[in-house]
Amino acid sequence: MHPKPSNEPTLLRRPQVQQRTGLSRTTLYEYIKDGEFPAPVRLGARAVGWLESEVSDWIHARVKLTRQGGANAAR
Repeated sequence: MHPKPSNEPTLLRRPQVQQRTGLSRTTLYEYIKDGEFPAPVRLGARAVGWLESEVSDWIHARVKLTRQGGANAAR
């Protein structure tokens, strides 16, 4: 197996996204529905994944919002 170049996009599956964000499955999909979390990429008929870079950007934005005392940091 060849190592992946660092500029290649990485897809995370739902359990990985939940682990990284601390969100429950229900909350994750509510945030997606409300446009508050990146939409998944369809991988197949019953499989989706999220771009790791978009998940990381969302996490950084949440931290920044919380640190600035944003009223909408949490529901």
